[in-house]
Amino acid sequence: MGEIEGLVVTTENVAGHRTVETIGQVFGVVVRSRGLSGNVVAGLRSLVGGEIKEYTALVEDTRRHAIDRLVMNAQLMGADAVVMMRFDSGSIGQTMNEVVAYGTAVKLAPA
Repeated sequence: MGEIEGLVVTTENVAGHRTVETIGQVFGVVVRSRGLSGNVVAGLRSLVGGEIKEYTALVEDTRRHAIDRLVMNAQLMGADAVVMMRFDSGSIGQTMNEVVAYGTAVKLAPA
């Protein structure tokens, strides 16, 4: 990405800049699975109630990797930034979690 390396925002505009080109949709997808021991520990915690830290860590790590892939794909498209970034997530089976980070790849110029 150009002058604003790796900029990812959830807003439509970037303060101090104007969009000079909309390149298109960009996304980063990650599918993760927690190992058997992690699922057992998480399952036992779910019996007690409260936060299941093993899954929280899995989702946070997966979101970070999805954003990294989003940025990499935007760079390959020649973008300066990604605007209107959002997440979508879901389960695949009982042991896998998918996270998609998506947005619009754009070129920017100073306002």
